[in-house]
Amino acid sequence: MCAALIVVLAAIGLVHAGTPATGPGYVIDGPGGVFLAVIGVVGLISALISPAYLHDHRRARTGALRSRQLYYAGLYLFWAALVAVPVVNNLGIAWLVVEATTAASALMVAFAGTRNALEAGWKYLVLTSVGLTVALMGIVMLYASGPHGAATLSALDWSTLAHQAPHLDQSTTLAAFCVILAGLATKVGWAPVHNWLPDAHSEAPPPVSALLSAALLPTVALVAWRLDEALRAALDARAVQAIFIGFGLLSLGVAIPFLWKSLAWKRFLAYSSLEHMGVIAFGIGIDNRWATAGVLIHVAGHAIAKALGFSMAIPLLRYQPAASQRAPRGIARLSRPLSVGMGVSLFALGAVPPSPLFFSEALILFGGFVAGQVVVTSIAAVLLAMGFIGVAHMAIEAFAGAPFERRLPGSRTAVWISGLATACTVGLLAVASIAYVLPYSTLAAALTGGAG
Repeated sequence: MCAALIVVLAAIGLVHAGTPATGPGYVIDGPGGVFLAVIGVVGLISALISPAYLHDHRRARTGALRSRQLYYAGLYLFWAALVAVPVVNNLGIAWLVVEATTAASALMVAFAGTRNALEAGWKYLVLTSVGLTVALMGIVMLYASGPHGAATLSALDWSTLAHQAPHLDQSTTLAAFCVILAGLATKVGWAPVHNWLPDAHSEAPPPVSALLSAALLPTVALVAWRLDEALRAALDARAVQAIFIGFGLLSLGVAIPFLWKSLAWKRFLAYSSLEHMGVIAFGIGIDNRWATAGVLIHVAGHAIAKALGFSMAIPLLRYQPAASQRAPRGIARLSRPLSVGMGVSLFALGAVPPSPLFFSEALILFGGFVAGQVVVTSIAAVLLAMGFIGVAHMAIEAFAGAPFERRLPGSRTAVWISGLATACTVGLLAVASIAYVLPYSTLAAALTGGAG
């Protein structure tokens, strides 16, 4: 029911692209529709794979039943808060909802109850809360600088901000924007304020890691994107471009050395998230129709590939428990369905054709060259190529050689792995087909017209 509702809302957003569907407190536009669809699909996958995770989860001190109740309560609260972020038509309320995702997801990160999980949960809670506090300071600065006569929350509506932007002081608005963006960057996981991300993704239950990586990070980036669109008339366009491109290149650069290392599967996926959030930031910074279409395709393709990757962590750790601390080995000899699922995720994340990420990255890089950003686009292209080497290294290490542990999978496990891998492969090909079949100018016109 929830997933069906989200798909309907996404369809409404796409139909009304260019003329967003608005109402009291909500807005559904083209990009918002894409993000809603992503959150719906990833949340549905997380809900479907949760029983498999809980089946292997040790009994908590409160008992297995109590543990399941707490787990599902936290998961659905987290999912519900995520659904609200692309819909709200107000910067202040968007901040409040993002803060609500922190409360729910921090408990889920620490759900396993181990020392490392509790440490990761606290680290995530403290660092993202500090970042959101900084963002709140920027929102207060922006609110105080506005020309509104009445002190009402509607002054922070996206449409109101866009209407007021030509009358705002440029230096004050730019300062407030930078403070807000620096705070939100902590939640998005852009370098250099990404420190919580590897530990949280590694220690959270795989269904929660999927929501964190594939849905939460890009959805918070959407808030920053909409703020840029709303305040564009009051901002120095080159300065804003430089900020987003800077976050993008720095995130790519920081992720590469870790992707080249021999990492445990979930930790590898965490640093892959840092890399792909960098791609999204770079595309937002380029800011033309080619790059914008690439960003939206990238969000959708990355979501499916990353949700599949984290889902595969459940059977992987069942068959090779030591893979929680070291890179997996010999998966091709251990389980064919598992190797297929992990392989699809890796090839998609590595942007190997026909992965939709190949088309999205090509669009973003092409947009960069069209915009005249030759130097930074060339640097991004080199970094993406280096990232592919890291993905190839993980693929060789995971699939080649003999497994260091061997626990034969059951038939039921093989069935659900195969079903999920097949469904995600179809989804990836569908997104790639949209990117390939539709003329890029048509795609950009259908989905853009601004992010807000």
